[in-house]
Amino acid sequence: MKTSHYLLTALIVVLVGIGAFYIGSQTTGASVDASERAATQAAPSDREILYWRAPMDATEIYDQPGKSRMGMELEPVYADDAKAAQSDQSESAGTVHINPVVAQNMGIRYGVAERRDLSRSIRTIGEIMVDEENLVQVSARVSGWVEVLHVAFEGAPVTKGEPLLELYAPELVTTQEEFLLALSHRDTLGSDASVEARTAADRLIEAVRTRLRNWDLSDEFIGQVEADRSVRQRVIIEAPITGVVLSKQVTEGARIQAGQELYRLADLRQVWIHASFYDFELPWLSEGQKADIELSYLPGVRLTGEVSYIYPFLRQKARDVHVRLIVANPDLQLKPGMFANVELAGSTLEDVVVVPSAAIIRSGERALLFVDSGEGRVDPREVQLGAEADDMVHVISGIEAGERIVISSQFLIDSESRLQEAIDRMRGTSQNAGAEEALGEAMETMPADSSTASTH
Repeated sequence: MKTSHYLLTALIVVLVGIGAFYIGSQTTGASVDASERAATQAAPSDREILYWRAPMDATEIYDQPGKSRMGMELEPVYADDAKAAQSDQSESAGTVHINPVVAQNMGIRYGVAERRDLSRSIRTIGEIMVDEENLVQVSARVSGWVEVLHVAFEGAPVTKGEPLLELYAPELVTTQEEFLLALSHRDTLGSDASVEARTAADRLIEAVRTRLRNWDLSDEFIGQVEADRSVRQRVIIEAPITGVVLSKQVTEGARIQAGQELYRLADLRQVWIHASFYDFELPWLSEGQKADIELSYLPGVRLTGEVSYIYPFLRQKARDVHVRLIVANPDLQLKPGMFANVELAGSTLEDVVVVPSAAIIRSGERALLFVDSGEGRVDPREVQLGAEADDMVHVISGIEAGERIVISSQFLIDSESRLQEAIDRMRGTSQNAGAEEALGEAMETMPADSSTASTH
């Protein structure tokens, strides 16, 4: 019994010893590995280390090895790598090197600057208006009373020469009587009358005839007075054009004064359309362009107009420019006051360099795009932009046709470019008090979820 007790005690002692040895060996190995890593990090090597940075955040840099804020081991940045990158970037400041795998993960897509014609179709709303060149105002040349009103309402169609009203004017009656007296005087001159007397009589007749013409009496009316040798108590005022009565300012029996407006007539067989365009659309507009016009109450019917005038000023409140279109309206389908849909094919910019609008980074002060320089290098390029149409933009200068450009994820590349410039400036001016300020300026352009750089 005692023998079995001793054997059990001896077995327990052996097992405890084996466990202690195993634990001690693991602890010793871990301490050795940690020591080796610390020694490796601290030990000098042939390559000069400029600084240490976090693996997940390139803006988190340190002067000594250790761990990042996320608890990860810091990575060294060697002097020879920085010099190589600096020599590569000497050709173009802000050059970014992108690994093909990283480019694929970022979804970077490339395009090509091409040379082609650039055109644009512009749609807007226009208001139909009276053609002011076919607008006529009928006014009284002499005072009198309206005895008969032939056209009595607005909107009435009239034909050129059609009577509008009949007017009794005492001054016209008196002038007709003078005309008849001058005719009678010339007729009483005998064959023995002198040439001077006959000439004077003819001059008097012509003077009275001219006065009647100046009162807008037709030669036909004057000829009837001369032929009948009788005075017309009423004078007919006729329509000067074929059109529509826009306004009527007189009633039958009313007394009118010389110079008073009686009617306003317009020929609506041709109308204007005032269309509004924004100022940035002006490069696409020119006089003589054709435009398609549609009316909401005539679906499927397309009319054709022509740009006749581009107004030389910008409307203050709407911040737009009025463009006048001339449209034939033989059936009077277009009525003043209506609105119409206007589609204008803008003028074409021929043989220009264009790139997708998505490739442009606009900072307010300048416009940038990134050019693929090969071997994973992407260089920023400042460009001057022109007109934009159909998601394409005209590049006036800064890039040539055929160059390969970045058309997606360029904002991430731009952030990396600015960050690299700031780090290089900071490391190059580490003794300068403005180094961290340079990095801070670059960090303001980084996305909102980026971490802020720190040093110790």
